[in-house]
Amino acid sequence: MMGTNSCNGNHSTKKKKKRGGTKKRMTLEQSLAYKSVSEWVYLDTISCSSNSATVNDDDHKLKLVHTKVSAEKLVFELHSHSICSDGFLSPSKLVERAHQFGVKVLSLTDHDTMAGIPQALEAARKIGIKIIPGVEISTIFNPRTEFVSEEPVHVLAYYSSCGPSNFEKLDCFLANIREGRYLRAKNMISKLNKLKLPIRWENVAKIAGDGVAPGRLHVARAMVEAGHVENLKQAFSRYLYDGGPAYSTGSEPNAEEAVRLICETGGVAVLAHPWALKNPPAIIRRLKEAGLHGLEVYRSDGKLAAFSDLADTYDLLKLGGSDYHARGGSSESALGSVSLPVVAVHEFLKVARPIWCGSIKNTVDRYVTDPTPSNLDHILRYSKIKLAKGGGCSSITHNIQLIHECLSQWLTNEEQKGADFEAVAGVEDDPVGP
Repeated sequence: MMGTNSCNGNHSTKKKKKRGGTKKRMTLEQSLAYKSVSEWVYLDTISCSSNSATVNDDDHKLKLVHTKVSAEKLVFELHSHSICSDGFLSPSKLVERAHQFGVKVLSLTDHDTMAGIPQALEAARKIGIKIIPGVEISTIFNPRTEFVSEEPVHVLAYYSSCGPSNFEKLDCFLANIREGRYLRAKNMISKLNKLKLPIRWENVAKIAGDGVAPGRLHVARAMVEAGHVENLKQAFSRYLYDGGPAYSTGSEPNAEEAVRLICETGGVAVLAHPWALKNPPAIIRRLKEAGLHGLEVYRSDGKLAAFSDLADTYDLLKLGGSDYHARGGSSESALGSVSLPVVAVHEFLKVARPIWCGSIKNTVDRYVTDPTPSNLDHILRYSKIKLAKGGGCSSITHNIQLIHECLSQWLTNEEQKGADFEAVAGVEDDPVGP
């Protein structure tokens, strides 16, 4: 969340004036950061407006349409889950709930899958929310010493509106992790059965849903249904916590390998919930060497000073999110409840946007080099433009027009010129079969 707090509910005019009088003004740094961030948030809206994009105010002075929304509070939610992993809401319902909570930018970061991104994008376009395609990757950190044990580490990846630049490589990487989750869940069930807490695999699979790799939360829900524990919190605190009596690992990759792959595929790598780690400094140092861009520092209860200091030490971005699953209960942070300072968001975008721009350029260049329908699909995977089933258009000229339409929604004119996207227009119109 960023911006100043607004008053909700019915209050007297006198009270409103009193609050308005005590509202802190933005510093120059905050004002400039807010302007830059808001322009990015509404970039696709601006690109869809007329080229002039102007209206007359009461004094007949011209001003940009998008300045009308510049005073809105911008809420960023950078850590959330859907039923595509271990959340309780569908991607579309998650987006709707985010809208209800005033979220303007949502990143869906399901565990080891990006399957929910298309549905989230479709729902977001209808209600005016911006989506950052994301994923939370399950990994293992090897301390390289016999005196310290391995521990699970989760790394968040944030991608451009075009998605990963090498989607197939990332998808294969994530698929291997998901396969390991099946084995992991079965091992946890076996351990629970040995503890005289019988759980059936069929129940866990049913709770997870078709095509969803089961995780600890699905096993915990099965334990609640079977009456072995009173609630999910008890299932984790007694049996499923890291290293617990029913805990098991899967086929998680090395944490540094995951960070390097995120960087290779055009993503921004951020360490998730570092406060849950046994030895955060050592892990952060090693992952920084592998290319880590940031770590979660902000939670719904505020900024954690120790991790803010670590971020400063290793020159890392300071981010955060609610890690929302829609589990319910007082222990879960609300969607959009993490208050991200506008300057922190601006620093994130300053790092992310050049990375994303380069990633989009790589994806577009693949089509320029080899203008096949499959390479066009990679560009349009997460775009508003949908091709007819059976392949793309036969005219490359028309496809280039589609690409430029996408670029205008994803990038500023300066970003397009800086990355020399104009070279795309030089592709010869050579008919390609569907």
